Amino acid sequence: MHMQDGSSPPDDSGPLAGAGTVAAKPTGKPGDLGYEIARRRTFAIISHPDAGKTTLTEKLLLFGGAIQLAGQVKAKKDRRSTRSDWMAIEKNRGISVVTSVMTFEYGGTVFNLLDTPGHEDFSDHTYRTLTAVDSAIMVIDAARGIEARTLKLFEICRLRDIPIITFVNKMDREAQEPLDLLHEIEQTLALDTAPIVWPIGSGSTFRGTYDLAQKRVRRLDQSPDGEPVSGYHDPIFETLLDENDLGTWREEIELVEDAAKDFDVEAFRQGTLTPVFFGSALKNFGVRDLLDALVAHAPPPRDQRAATRTVEADEKKMTGIVFKIQANMDPNHRDRIAFMRVCSGKLTRGMRAKLVRTGKTMALTAPQFFFAQDRSLAEEAFAGDVVGIPNRGLLRIGDALTEGEDITFLGIPNFAPEILRRVRLEDAIKARKLKDALQEMAEEGVVQLFTPIDGTQPVVGVIGALQLDVLVDRLTHEYGLDAAYDPAPCDTVRWITSDDKTAIKRFVERYRANIAKDLDGDYVYLAPSVYNLSTTSDRHDEIKFVDIKTVNSS
Repeated sequence: MHMQDGSSPPDDSGPLAGAGTVAAKPTGKPGDLGYEIARRRTFAIISHPDAGKTTLTEKLLLFGGAIQLAGQVKAKKDRRSTRSDWMAIEKNRGISVVTSVMTFEYGGTVFNLLDTPGHEDFSDHTYRTLTAVDSAIMVIDAARGIEARTLKLFEICRLRDIPIITFVNKMDREAQEPLDLLHEIEQTLALDTAPIVWPIGSGSTFRGTYDLAQKRVRRLDQSPDGEPVSGYHDPIFETLLDENDLGTWREEIELVEDAAKDFDVEAFRQGTLTPVFFGSALKNFGVRDLLDALVAHAPPPRDQRAATRTVEADEKKMTGIVFKIQANMDPNHRDRIAFMRVCSGKLTRGMRAKLVRTGKTMALTAPQFFFAQDRSLAEEAFAGDVVGIPNRGLLRIGDALTEGEDITFLGIPNFAPEILRRVRLEDAIKARKLKDALQEMAEEGVVQLFTPIDGTQPVVGVIGALQLDVLVDRLTHEYGLDAAYDPAPCDTVRWITSDDKTAIKRFVERYRANIAKDLDGDYVYLAPSVYNLSTTSDRHDEIKFVDIKTVNSS
């Protein structure tokens, strides 16, 4: 099989060969369930903002043969914008604010790449996305090392035992010493490191990369496949580094080869070891190595936890979970797409599936694969694939679709918002339109919507202030609504639960002016202040005040 860029697929002599057990190749033949599932890789890219995540996404797509020209995050007039950042506000600000899904093929492997927002104001989007992947690439800025957002996202991955490949980016700029970066990863993340490629110089002296296992050099302005060398003492390095830098560099390599851990695929898949690549996404260094590593060693679709059992990927019957809703991907058609991870079996266009939450059956007449805003009909999809399902308000985040079985998938979180506002319209006549717009965007996960039971104005909640800007921008451009914000009559929100249903009923009646329902109809307490929340909680031991609600499919 040939890749889309016309080259041959990588074999077991890729960047990690000789450094651990090579993943088993798919057995059977194309079209068979087991074969197709085994060649799926579903992964996300996580990083602190500005570490180069979106640029790396572009280059992975370029190397995968999916696009002809990689975009740049802040496009000039003569440069196209990146494929993953397609909303108007993203193009204007040069940041990612929604999760993009891109499906492409490389080396006989089908990749589902989920590009997540890096900005902390959109952390709820990112956390939900991480429930849908089997592995992740962690991008680190070579100058800054481990940053706060990287650490937070890593902890989420660790909770889910998601294997991580580390890519130290921007080696073509001023950078920390590679050994110091390895030490920081090990100390800060409590994660073993196995360096796979090593940078040749850094900043203005960056000259390419050296593959430690394969003993190959990729030089700037040279063939992407690199050239074989005898080792780090090869004379070629005398042409790349000056005498002082060369001596230091060779000492580094000697130390790394003696002291660094070998790559172990089992430790990697268990989440205790990360292979480390150094490079520059902008200058295409390290990108092909990452793709080859994903082909060879990233786990195929994993089994998924449900309330009553574990759903195995290779089960014959199709199951899937909705982890994201995106409205108005095509503003001309006002459409809404539910993004679903296929958890088991095979999805076929036209099949009927049960929406477990409602018990109703729906026809999957137009499932779609995505390439940012571009899409194509998916005639079939297998476990691990992410498909878009056109949705007229039937589907919500956390929903399960099955071939008849009542399954409740676990683990999609809703976080209590940190900022609460009421939305004010300049034109009160459009109040109904505003209500519908807020409902749609709440179902999409842009905001959380809380409707007070006393009939007063609804309250919207977000994690970060930038989400408010996105909400106003989209209300203006997609719904034609001129909106502004008013302060909300509450400071914080908590979901209320109890094993005693009568206790909930009594509490709701007593605090009626402070009670609202969320999108799912669950009760929340609108606390006027943190102090009020504390005292109310102390007075009612029978009630639990929860700041994270797990969205299940029933």
